[in-house]
Amino acid sequence: MKKIVVIALLGIFISSCKNNDELSISGKIENVGDIKKVLLYEADQLVDSAFINESNEFKFRRVTPDPNFYSLVIGEKNFLIVGQNGDAVEFKSDYSDPTNTYEIKGSSDSEKIRDFNKLSNEYGKIYQKIQDDYAALINSNPAAKDSIYNVLMPQFQSNMDKYSAEAFKFVQDNKDNLAGFFAAGTIDQSKYEQQLIVYADEIKSKFPKNGAVQSFVTKMEGLKPVSIGQFAPDFQLPDQTGKEFKLSDFKGKYILLDFWASWCAPCREENPNIVKQYEKFKSKNFVVLGVSLDDDRAAWLKAIKDDQLNWPHLSELKRWDGKVTLQYKVEGIPASFILDPKGKIIAKNLRGVGLEQFLGKTLK
Repeated sequence: MKKIVVIALLGIFISSCKNNDELSISGKIENVGDIKKVLLYEADQLVDSAFINESNEFKFRRVTPDPNFYSLVIGEKNFLIVGQNGDAVEFKSDYSDPTNTYEIKGSSDSEKIRDFNKLSNEYGKIYQKIQDDYAALINSNPAAKDSIYNVLMPQFQSNMDKYSAEAFKFVQDNKDNLAGFFAAGTIDQSKYEQQLIVYADEIKSKFPKNGAVQSFVTKMEGLKPVSIGQFAPDFQLPDQTGKEFKLSDFKGKYILLDFWASWCAPCREENPNIVKQYEKFKSKNFVVLGVSLDDDRAAWLKAIKDDQLNWPHLSELKRWDGKVTLQYKVEGIPASFILDPKGKIIAKNLRGVGLEQFLGKTLK
């Protein structure tokens, strides 16, 4: 009986020695070579540095009342951890290990991020192999570039879809911690936009003082008006001749609202597919409306002619600063929205076979 009491008291003593007023991060890095310092970043700001001693050890202390992201930067390697006051994080790694494997304890969020990274790395290996195969095949047969792309792109997309599905499950299982938030940032937003908007609503009150979380929440809230299921905001822009058109002028038709530019290589690569779909479905109450992010009028007009884009075209010629580009939260191109005859957004960012399948199913 006395032994049990002593063990219990020892546990209380150990826990009482824990400093709940600070976060401590202690680490050991083997085979560190000539690297003398470890840098500590809070979010993207350098906040501290520590010398690596003769035993290859280092230590940081920080005051952080709320859980936050920290990065240990060791030479060219970066390790993400999460910590707050009361956490005593212990980190170990071997700098010579090409897989960047590391051990961590003292922070459950950090341990979960480590485990999630293992999952991410497995899919990363598949992605790298597809990239290597593509480069090798193109190198051996440059003339077959398009057919090689058509063979390997479905493999790439399948890998991305499987990864996003597993990553989103991880997010759903970890809504109450920053490990889940970290995983959310790796998901294909174009396919999980609606789910991520809901997720942002769920976590915004859980981490009110975390800048990264609140920036994400703000971004997702901004996407709501142009997300699937919403009515597309109306706008007015000039065409090539200077004549003004409104989006609502095309109401009553299915509209592919296509954001593109003459200088955008992926856009130009997708244009033949859009031409194909336009010719196939234009008799079924379907129209394409191009919105260009060009700032060079001559280049814009030449691309329209060269790519044989025989549908209405509008542009402010302001690249990323155009009011419609900002209104529709376009951060990369090609970007597209499909609207039904009532003006409701029913799909976003479909390309290639995905666009053809969706139109074939919708425009019967």
